[in-house]
Amino acid sequence: MYKTRSAVVFFMFFLAAITSSAQKTDTSKKDSVKIDTALLNKYRIDPPKNALPVRVRSLQIEPELIPLSMLDYKVNYWHKWITFGLNFSQSAFSNNYSAGGVNAIALGTNFDFKTEYNKSPFDYTAELNLIYGISKNKGQGSRKTNDRIFFDNKIATQLSKHWFFFGSLSFESQFDKGFQYTNASGAVLANPLLLSNFMAPGYLTESLGFEYKPVKYFDLRIGTGTARQTFVKDTTIYHNQPANYGVLPGHTFKNDLAFQIVAILDKDFMKNMHINARYALFIPYERALAYTSHRIDAILTAKVNRLINVTVNGTFLYDKSTSRDPQGTEGMALGIAYRFP
Repeated sequence: MYKTRSAVVFFMFFLAAITSSAQKTDTSKKDSVKIDTALLNKYRIDPPKNALPVRVRSLQIEPELIPLSMLDYKVNYWHKWITFGLNFSQSAFSNNYSAGGVNAIALGTNFDFKTEYNKSPFDYTAELNLIYGISKNKGQGSRKTNDRIFFDNKIATQLSKHWFFFGSLSFESQFDKGFQYTNASGAVLANPLLLSNFMAPGYLTESLGFEYKPVKYFDLRIGTGTARQTFVKDTTIYHNQPANYGVLPGHTFKNDLAFQIVAILDKDFMKNMHINARYALFIPYERALAYTSHRIDAILTAKVNRLINVTVNGTFLYDKSTSRDPQGTEGMALGIAYRFP
């Protein structure tokens, strides 16, 4: 009897579990039925339209000027540079120094001023270059090692992108007397010979022509109409300088008409290295081609830091009015150079 009741109770629990599972399955199936939401649009109720009239205006955009106060700025068409250099060297030896040597001291200075005015189509450039060097060795008097005065002015008007019509005026001379201390064989002269002085020679050159300037750091002047006046104010120099710089002995002035070409390169070709070179070709119209003169002046500057630099300068000159042979000078110095701005 007990077993029968237990079986009936177990059967009832089993039947209840099956019924509960079936209801859950049916409920999940009912919840997973997809509903077409588009059918709901039939039951959507739109709000009633506004019975009052609405005026629609077209949008118009118009520019409006805003008053601005002008800034107090001025355009400066002038550019100026000043470079000053000072080179100093000294050497000293004891009297019993076995390798020998001579006590010496040397000083060199360089001043360069350049200004430009650029306002299209006009261009004006002026450059003043002053160089002087002197040295003194024990047992000898002071002797100059370098000496130059150079002042150049040029005004030009632009013809095309790279071509200009220009007029220039330049002056060149030296500060101090120049002597020859040895003869042709190299022997020291007891009495040095005076070869040059201030305005002996001195050159004043006027030129008209065309200028080609393809880049900022290079320009080429072609002076089809050039006149140069040569001054020799010291009339005794011809005793030691027979050519007398092309001026007749006893005279102090000579004028030449010529064709001139001047090429100028002024460029930083490396980070701390700058070169300034000038080549001048002068062909006199009234003299033979043998009297064509060539002159190259070049200065190479290498900066060590903001103030200290190494300078190498050189000049090559061929002028039959001065000497029948080519002439040259070269120098290297370590010193102080300051450029501003």
